[in-house]
Amino acid sequence: MTPELAAAFRPGDRLVVVQDTGDLLHIPAREHAAAEAAVGRAAAAFARMGQVTDAAVTDFFEAFAARLADDAVWTAIAEANAADVESARARGRSTTRLIASDAMRADMIAGLRAWRDAEAPRGRVLETVRHEGWTVEQVMAPLGVVGFVFEGRPNVFADATGVIRAGNTVVFRIGSDALGTARAIVAHALDPALAEAGLPGGAAVLVDSAAHAAGWAMFADSRLALAVARGSGPAVSQLGAIARQAGTPVSLHGTGGAWMMADATADADRFYAAAYHSLDRKVCNTLNVCCIVREAADRLLPVFLEALERAGQRRKGCKLHVSEADFARLPERWRTARATVVRAEGPVEEALAEPIADADLGREWEWEETPEVSLKIVDDVADAVALFNALSPRFAAALISQDPAAHERFYATIDAPFVGDGFTRWVDGQYALDKPELGLSNWENGRLFARGGVLAGDGVFTVRARVRQSDPHLDRAGAPTPPRQG
Repeated sequence: MTPELAAAFRPGDRLVVVQDTGDLLHIPAREHAAAEAAVGRAAAAFARMGQVTDAAVTDFFEAFAARLADDAVWTAIAEANAADVESARARGRSTTRLIASDAMRADMIAGLRAWRDAEAPRGRVLETVRHEGWTVEQVMAPLGVVGFVFEGRPNVFADATGVIRAGNTVVFRIGSDALGTARAIVAHALDPALAEAGLPGGAAVLVDSAAHAAGWAMFADSRLALAVARGSGPAVSQLGAIARQAGTPVSLHGTGGAWMMADATADADRFYAAAYHSLDRKVCNTLNVCCIVREAADRLLPVFLEALERAGQRRKGCKLHVSEADFARLPERWRTARATVVRAEGPVEEALAEPIADADLGREWEWEETPEVSLKIVDDVADAVALFNALSPRFAAALISQDPAAHERFYATIDAPFVGDGFTRWVDGQYALDKPELGLSNWENGRLFARGGVLAGDGVFTVRARVRQSDPHLDRAGAPTPPRQG
């Protein structure tokens, strides 16, 4: 422990030792109390959720959606969001995912109404085993309190309530950049909707703190049934380690960035469209690395560069990183030009293209308004797959090829939960599966046990066994029931 850490301690403070890294995390008493109280409210609400009808849960989602659709309510939320955005920009913070736009509002409302209309999963019989004189049912049941830490994206705040559809409760902490927006959503939409539907007030609880320590304290609470974290790689890994050592299972997504490979049979028009449509905005499933096989480089490299330039025209310019060994392949204009790149701190003049070491191909480019991507020329698709499996967060991959056998080899060898043959932006629960997602899990820390990479509200459950005995005289040893004596 450093002298500075020791000097910062006050009575009631806590210290968490992250066993994976040895990090010492100081949790002030105030932050610990805030997290403990929030988890306590969610745990108390969960104890009451068994008496809440599925119809009441349906009413909650409609009430929440209706309030977000109310212009007076949204005006209050938008004003809080504008203040958050202004503050973030003043501090040089990224705002690409922070702005509560009309499109985001529409997505939030659509997501909530999707849960409104979804079949209630709790009580669903998954399997029935029939025996002579009795049956056993495997029944879906709520899991418990779900802890959720995520970056400053207001729409995820609404998505997180999806766990209530399955009878769970949720406690969440949002990034400090969006805390004002979250407070407004709670005050003007979430809490009123819970009350209107008759759900326990703690069914969805915001940890009202801007401190990272509040998130650490929440994930260290063993009352959580599941810990979900979304954000930057190192922070998410740290949160996951805290939850695991408390005995809580986790769902993590800390690093994104999709990869695309094009082989010698790739159709140029399909490749162009796939690359262009994968760069419309920066989110986790945006194209981050493109690999072109050497045999087709002369034909396909100009196609990719045109797609990147066109994507930049509908945003604000473009930025290319090229493997050091392949930099000379670029046209002279790309090797020598300067470009204005919009960064979090504002517009910056940079080289249009820069060389990058192969070891850095796993870096996710967190661009603001300027599409930014890496390029690598590979010997063949197997070479690209090997690079993906070794360097990427093992998240999303696409192969552009006209060869069906190549797609089968690609699917069999690529170590990713999301595999496609076109644009990468399909990797989204609501877009692909019509289910608002709580999170997308990559395989950076290994494959997931018994579930897919999209975590949705109805995917948070446990299974209970229920027996219905029609023969009262069942006996494991086959003994008859002795006659009653009285």
